[in-house]
Amino acid sequence: MPLSVQGLRKSFSGRTVLDGVDFTVAAGELVAFLGANGSGKSTTLRCVMGITAPDAGTISIAGTVLGTLQGKAEQEARQRMAMIFQKIHLVPRRTALDNVCAGALARIPTVRSLSPILFPAEVQQEALDCLDRVGLADRAFDRVGRLSGGQQQRVAVARALCQRADVVLADEPVSALDPHAAEQVMALLRELAHSEGLAVAAVLHQPDLALRYADRSIGLLHGSMTFDLPSADVTADHLDTLYAPDRKLVA
Repeated sequence: MPLSVQGLRKSFSGRTVLDGVDFTVAAGELVAFLGANGSGKSTTLRCVMGITAPDAGTISIAGTVLGTLQGKAEQEARQRMAMIFQKIHLVPRRTALDNVCAGALARIPTVRSLSPILFPAEVQQEALDCLDRVGLADRAFDRVGRLSGGQQQRVAVARALCQRADVVLADEPVSALDPHAAEQVMALLRELAHSEGLAVAAVLHQPDLALRYADRSIGLLHGSMTFDLPSADVTADHLDTLYAPDRKLVA
């Protein structure tokens, strides 16, 4: 199993945000995390990625337990994961190709990573191939700042591919996009999971997108899992319970 999480717990200033979260994401599977604001969705992914330190729990990548390794071994294990954020962390003045090449920085000698023009030819070719896989080979030499939001998010996906990650974590990857671009990015994530065997976990604010594109959906409420089901089995009652806190805030 590419990603396995058991007993994940996290508190901030005495407030429990995650209370024993358990889940797996298989190769070739797109799993969506759903829940009201403050339910712990993004914190879950940030703990898995190592951006936020969990208070307890076990995170395993392809059977390797993170946190039991040291130094380079730990770094290499975490390199098997890539994260895509809502706020697209690209360099606007650089080309799409340069930004995708950055996914290979961990395996490039330091002297070759000081400037995009020093990236090895094989890395640049791999980056072009990754851009082609997300449908942007023709925009490789355009500055990222000139691309649309949906195109920029696809560049971020290509960068994750160039990282050669087995697990892709996407934290609200489409919340800032227009509906058409959101559909395109979700279709791309599903295609990459199914056709390339990636394990993809995505936090989504749009349940309708999750039910259409995700193989499984996990519901979080007050830091605890309320369901882990095939998306086709998620009902309106499941969602009503899940988003009750948001409705109370509006009321």
